[in-house]
Amino acid sequence: MSGETPKPANNPFAALRDKLGPLPAGPQPASAPQQQPAATQKRYTGRVTVRRERTGRGGKAVTLAEGPGLSGHPLEKLAKELAKALGTGARVEGTSIVVQGDQPDRLAAALEERGFANVTRGN
Repeated sequence: MSGETPKPANNPFAALRDKLGPLPAGPQPASAPQQQPAATQKRYTGRVTVRRERTGRGGKAVTLAEGPGLSGHPLEKLAKELAKALGTGARVEGTSIVVQGDQPDRLAAALEERGFANVTRGN
């Protein structure tokens, strides 16, 4: 053998291809959503602290984002975006966003992607 794969003796789709004729072009691949360039994306300069907490939550770890940098933002909308981006649950408690699980690094990175410039890590 010369390394080529043998062709089947009977191609069951040959007759079908003759009956159908040329096929129409398939769907075009969807283009990626256009993000704003980093220079034009709005930057928020207030401090946001990201920290881990287990106290009073039945031993389950959560990650909190809180601080003056979040004031004036629609927290419900931001929590929903973060939940979708991180693949976990997120909710608003008072003036902070609570994300399920121990993920301070991922939460800090997601906030920085959304324009928060001063994100610090707590405990």
